[in-house]
Amino acid sequence: MNSPQTSRRHFLSALGTLAAAGPVFGRDFGPGAEPVRYPEPDVVVLDPAFAKYKIGMAPLERLHTGMYWAEGPAWSGWGQYLVWSDIPNDVQLRWLQDDARVTTLRRPARHSNGNTFDRQARQISFEHGTRRVVRYEPDDSITVLAEKVGGKPLNGPNDGVVHPDGSVWFTDPGYGSLGNFEGHRGELHLKEAVYRIDPGGTVALVTDEIFKPNGLCFSPDYTKLYVCDTGASHFKDAPKNIKVWNVDGAQLKQGREFASMSMEVGGRTVAGLADGIRCDRDGNVWAALGWVGEGYDGVHVFSPAGQRIGQIRLPEICSNVCFGGPRRNRLFMTASRSLYAVYSEAQGAHWC
Repeated sequence: MNSPQTSRRHFLSALGTLAAAGPVFGRDFGPGAEPVRYPEPDVVVLDPAFAKYKIGMAPLERLHTGMYWAEGPAWSGWGQYLVWSDIPNDVQLRWLQDDARVTTLRRPARHSNGNTFDRQARQISFEHGTRRVVRYEPDDSITVLAEKVGGKPLNGPNDGVVHPDGSVWFTDPGYGSLGNFEGHRGELHLKEAVYRIDPGGTVALVTDEIFKPNGLCFSPDYTKLYVCDTGASHFKDAPKNIKVWNVDGAQLKQGREFASMSMEVGGRTVAGLADGIRCDRDGNVWAALGWVGEGYDGVHVFSPAGQRIGQIRLPEICSNVCFGGPRRNRLFMTASRSLYAVYSEAQGAHWC
């Protein structure tokens, strides 16, 4: 027999499917806002496969606000804090687990976008302002991991992940070089692509079969690499989707569409852009989506087969996500000007 607590959670999660029939328009997350009745109405079960991940007593929370464009959340298991970037303000911020304080970690941050941590707990950042991938050493000195390919400067590294073999895989769509708000306006010398930095420091292209690669993540067993395509921001023929490749050592093979971003909202079919993504331990893909509006923007959860099974609706465009907390079961979401979080029964496949 299930324990009373387990039974109650499943019961409340089931009720959440009914309670979430429509979006909560104009939701106020500010001080003194009216409380929202459990179960959380903006964590939406679209398919029964998602019901086990929703906790009926877990609220959607806004932890901080005031950024211009929040991006790149990454959890430090060693430091028990979340780091993220405010790209236009050229700062990296830190949310502390022990007392929920937000402090400035680094300024200037060279307009860093994505952040992650390697297996030695060292932070790796992907900088728009300098077109570099850098690693912060324990004494806070900087090691440059990548800045050129074939003698040409990178476009503007965006996001990246670390493989158990010590390699760093990253995307280079060049958004930070298209204007002076998130970096420095300049020419793109390379086709948009995904690269791999091997443990010896060699940078190699692994695929350019994508318009503008953005967020990326490995499957739990590292046999697949998922990459979001935000090329529709600049290319009219670009699909709005997430692609997936098989990982074969240092190479990618059999690139194909994993999931389309199209869905029906309010009786019409719409499609936004998928930005940052993470896998949970069961192989589901949690994707930050936006640029459509109420009822769509937030996080969409896809099964390993690419079926949309769940949704976390946010009142802002969601840019990126990561799992964190001591049990790796709290989803942190950067969304336009704010940082949000919600607990779930899912656990991140990897620490960052």
